[in-house]
Amino acid sequence: MTIEGDGRFSVGVIGAGYFAGFHHEAWSRMDDVAVLSVCDRSIDAARDVASRYDISRTQTDSAAFFADGPYDIIDIATPPDTHLELIRKAVTCARIVVCQKPFCASESEARQAAALARASNIPVVVHENFRFQPWYPIIRHLIATGRLGDLYQATFRLRPGDGQGADAYLARQPYFQKLEKFLIHETGIHWVDVFRFLFGEPEAVFADLRRLNPAIAGEDSGLFLMRYADGFRAMFDGNRLADHAAEDRRLTMGEFLIEGSKASLRLDGDGQILIRNHGANAENAFEYTFEREGFGGNCVFNLQRHIVEHLTQGAPLVNLADDYLKNMDIEAAIYRSNEDKKWIAVSR
Repeated sequence: MTIEGDGRFSVGVIGAGYFAGFHHEAWSRMDDVAVLSVCDRSIDAARDVASRYDISRTQTDSAAFFADGPYDIIDIATPPDTHLELIRKAVTCARIVVCQKPFCASESEARQAAALARASNIPVVVHENFRFQPWYPIIRHLIATGRLGDLYQATFRLRPGDGQGADAYLARQPYFQKLEKFLIHETGIHWVDVFRFLFGEPEAVFADLRRLNPAIAGEDSGLFLMRYADGFRAMFDGNRLADHAAEDRRLTMGEFLIEGSKASLRLDGDGQILIRNHGANAENAFEYTFEREGFGGNCVFNLQRHIVEHLTQGAPLVNLADDYLKNMDIEAAIYRSNEDKKWIAVSR
């Protein structure tokens, strides 16, 4: 399905909203990819994206969009309540389907989408991009090679500072105000995935969540704690109203501290990794470089490039729908723990 006489992989993108813009920008930087069609309910939004990135076809109707195919990749960057039906159609005319998170409107719909992927033998990849932020593979390598020693505990402190007042989130993603489940479902799920990426599968979770801003429907502050079989603990401490020191507070969206028997590792708000050896007072920077294009250290590009590399090199795909259901199971356990005020076991 590569473009005849061209050799580039064909992509179709459904969505032209705020975050979909990062998808389009990332695709536009790949020489071996061509976006053939963009679909959005707003023709003005679709045309704006098409003009910016030289896309030849714009659609407002998904049936017409699918008829523009087949595609190598269909990228779904639309609200969750549209995901299942779009995936149902996309698996019939694409080699790989990519779908933004939150994944589908419910756990039931997500399981149906995963079943569609299995039945069609078409990979459905959830666009869970934070594990593709450049500091996390580095941190994972440092853990795996024993640089920190035996791990004791870890804490990520989410502090984007964008949640104060009656106009919170309206400039970028106004639907945030109406989500009945917000901090964990929309944002904390990223660190559910990151914790699994760095530390493996937890055995249980405990959570305490609350709402601070009365202008929104869901929770915007709270904690969840993951317990591991070896005694390790990983905590997410989230508060969308408070901020942290950073040139761009949306780069890392907070600060990370991982403590081990040999050393402690700190990720600061500018993406700097700092290591302090046990018994020492000074932190030393771990030298590495990363791209500052796009969103979050180029993580959208990195994920989408990972998908293209699967097509070119056969690299194994991550964040497939079946595996992503584990993130959703953990999310459900976090909300249940908050309601029941007790540890909730997580099936593995």
